[in-house]
Amino acid sequence: MRFVPAGDQALSVEFAEAISVEVNTQVRALEYLIQQKGVSGVVETVPGYRALLVYYDPSVTGYEPLVEALRALAAQTDATVLPPPRHVEIPCCYDDPEFGFDLAGAAERLGLAADELVRLHTAADYLVYFIGYTPGLPYMDLPERLTIKRLDTPRTKTPPGSVSIGGAQCCIYPMDTPGGFWVLGRTPLRLYDPGAAEPTLLQAGDRVRYRAIDRAEFDRIAAAVDARTYTPDIR
Repeated sequence: MRFVPAGDQALSVEFAEAISVEVNTQVRALEYLIQQKGVSGVVETVPGYRALLVYYDPSVTGYEPLVEALRALAAQTDATVLPPPRHVEIPCCYDDPEFGFDLAGAAERLGLAADELVRLHTAADYLVYFIGYTPGLPYMDLPERLTIKRLDTPRTKTPPGSVSIGGAQCCIYPMDTPGGFWVLGRTPLRLYDPGAAEPTLLQAGDRVRYRAIDRAEFDRIAAAVDARTYTPDIR
């Protein structure tokens, strides 16, 4: 573990060079401990795969005192300090060509039938490592069998709600953005809603499971989401 200055108002706590569940658990545990202990001077924390970026107010605390405070907390970081994870169900429509426009190509690249790819994708549990790139976009792991090289030519626009895979990652695009992942389907849920009490649907540490739905159910859920009458399945 090392501490790295990030300008004059932030520092990065780097736990390791590798990406793993164990390392990310330490990152999330340190963020949780900072919030629970109310560490003096800390104004914001931003978790990543293997590091935690900590913003602080230099009029309240200095770099060296903050490093010492964080070093003491980092010694306590393991899964036991974290609250139980939330389990979130994401409905996804795979069988509409408008939504899963890369499904057939991804299945061919993986040597699978399209329905087998859907079966494997919905059978897995996904850990949300962190939220980044755009507001609400979750970085999740991916079963080894579904690991796939990213698109040779990234698209300039990926529709909101696109459920996608690339490399060893799974993600959901919250808004129209460029992207190099294979789009398997689309969820009617909003990953980012600035008008909601909780603007981002998912958070670091969540466990996600996808549920396959048809176009009719997609349209029903989308209408309820627009009317703000839909409650996501979060347990």
